Amino acid sequence: MMLSETAAVAAQPVSVAQALRSDADLKLYHGVLRGELRALAKTITLIESQRADHRERAEQLIQVLLPHAGHAVRLGISGVPGVGKSTFIEALGLHLIDAGHRVAVLAVDPSSSVSGGSILGDKTRMERLSQDPRAFIRPSPAGQSLGGVAERTREAILVVEAAGYDVVIVETVGVGQSETAVANMTDVFALLQLPNAGDELQGIKKGIMELADVIAVNKADVDPKAAARAKSQLEVALHLMRPTYPDWRVPVLLTSARTGEGVAEFWETVMRLWQMLADDGRLAAKRQRQAQAWLWEAIDAELKRWFRAHPNVRAALPDVEVAVAAGRSAPIWAARQLLAAAGIDRMRQHKE
Repeated sequence: MMLSETAAVAAQPVSVAQALRSDADLKLYHGVLRGELRALAKTITLIESQRADHRERAEQLIQVLLPHAGHAVRLGISGVPGVGKSTFIEALGLHLIDAGHRVAVLAVDPSSSVSGGSILGDKTRMERLSQDPRAFIRPSPAGQSLGGVAERTREAILVVEAAGYDVVIVETVGVGQSETAVANMTDVFALLQLPNAGDELQGIKKGIMELADVIAVNKADVDPKAAARAKSQLEVALHLMRPTYPDWRVPVLLTSARTGEGVAEFWETVMRLWQMLADDGRLAAKRQRQAQAWLWEAIDAELKRWFRAHPNVRAALPDVEVAVAAGRSAPIWAARQLLAAAGIDRMRQHKE
């Protein structure tokens, strides 16, 4: 089959019954659409599984749930550890629920580089929100994924949207590349800052600041003078940067999750930007670019998974790793040998 024919077949509508191969998956599908928490949790667990058969089932579920997703406000929230992300998100979530929204929080916890484990304590930190039936909180381990965002966070967003949640909040680890990762999968990206972090310039990181659509100096009630000073410094820094949107000046707000100060204003600011982007088509264009980037990330992940599972690679890899570690083989040369063992060099030569 030619590539164009394959694309045409993939584009043809397939019924849910045809796509889902088991009664269990069909039950999950209908359970998600009804907003059943058990079905929602089991579906996301299936998505996060590393088993090949689970991945195949999850992909089919995502495909049939896709038409029911896309209607929610996708908000990313990041910030350094200790800034109070979870407490702030709980205060925001309770405010949104009082306003009639259904809120899903996808909270990503860092995984240990030694044991691979995660604490997954966000439900404990958001105790009041987690007990509300109009909220769904899903902590997930970051694993080996770069950026402090779980590998399957994008899929999880689609699932909770299909379940009827109209606000999806992605809370990231807040280290390394997490800001870029969450900005590339949400509509609005908010950065939380501390009012008194010691080094006044620590909060003014150009790469992070350029991604932010909204900035909140959290815990402003602890030291109001320090919070006001941080706000002024951040506003000055923003004037020196090129804005993401020429008609949007990134606001710096003062908030306190403990007292509720600024929480309502924060949400009103998020919605003002979201509505502006939705009204003139920029939101749709942004989501299209994100979906295309997601496609290539999925291709990269699948190719890497296929490569590591190749029998020739698995057989050669232990010796190759030892040779590289001992300095007997240059990594680039060793990589070429492994690629050749998987037949990728032959594919390239055939193309040439």
